Amino acid sequence: MPTEGMVWLGGGTFLMGSDDHYPEEAPAHRETVASFWVDALAVTNDDFSLFVDATGHVTLAEQAPEAADYPGADAGLLTPASIVFRKPRHRVDMRDHLNWWALVPGADWRHPQGPRSSIRGRGRHPVVHVAYADAEAYARWAGKDLPSEAEWEYAARGGLDGATYAWGEAYTPGGRHLANTWQGEFPIQDHRLDGFEGTAPVGSFPANGYGVHDMIGNVWEWTADWYASHQAPAHPCCAGTGPRREASFDPAIPEARIPRRVMKGGSHLCAPNYCRRYRPAARMAQAVDTSTCHLGFRCVLRPRAAGAGGPGEP
Repeated sequence: MPTEGMVWLGGGTFLMGSDDHYPEEAPAHRETVASFWVDALAVTNDDFSLFVDATGHVTLAEQAPEAADYPGADAGLLTPASIVFRKPRHRVDMRDHLNWWALVPGADWRHPQGPRSSIRGRGRHPVVHVAYADAEAYARWAGKDLPSEAEWEYAARGGLDGATYAWGEAYTPGGRHLANTWQGEFPIQDHRLDGFEGTAPVGSFPANGYGVHDMIGNVWEWTADWYASHQAPAHPCCAGTGPRREASFDPAIPEARIPRRVMKGGSHLCAPNYCRRYRPAARMAQAVDTSTCHLGFRCVLRPRAAGAGGPGEP
């Protein structure tokens, strides 16, 4: 069944975005989506392994960048690599995200912290270090698509139209943590009050009102939409560095060299003192040639296009 492990959403109109938080989320506006299926869980290491075994796919992080694509880049950085969070040992200048992000040679989906790490025993964790093309290739292989930003946010809200969080208005209702985020002083101390440091196995937290898990926290998720905003982000909480991690702009802008897509949902690195993007309305731009240790994805299936009917569908 192509829809196994997916949740049927009947579509509708909802309040998308927010006027109350980061400027790139504004303006809040009504948006309508058609019916679709959405993965109940993010794509896991086990899922991605099946795809790689079946297709021989090699992720972008496993390939050396072409020097011609990055003129002027340090030749020493033109090696297979991906971006990894490194916890500082002491307080750092919060204005410089390079104090905790590092381009690590040998980091990829099989080696999330670098070449000496592995995903052994982490099959149910969300796959990370996947660039946009990698996520798109998986979705195509699975006979699905990546969600639009509107579809993703509709699914994340779980029917709570306009609510701040996917579960209501309180970040931790009754003191209970409902998503894998950072508790403590980012980036130096995570108290792990939610039970996890780093990624958590998918489904570790309760589903939202639609029966979808982990739309908030754990890992950011790719969407199919090009990033567009009339306002700059308050600060680039999730930027990276390196030859294939340079700043990029919307493809509609002539000087853009590396286009960006929208990522949604926040991650286990989002913290109240720095990146409060553990909300359905939150959004960030991500260069399509960039992979990181806190960015994954899930898929959708649009029934009329795919010929797969949902409940009540012909």
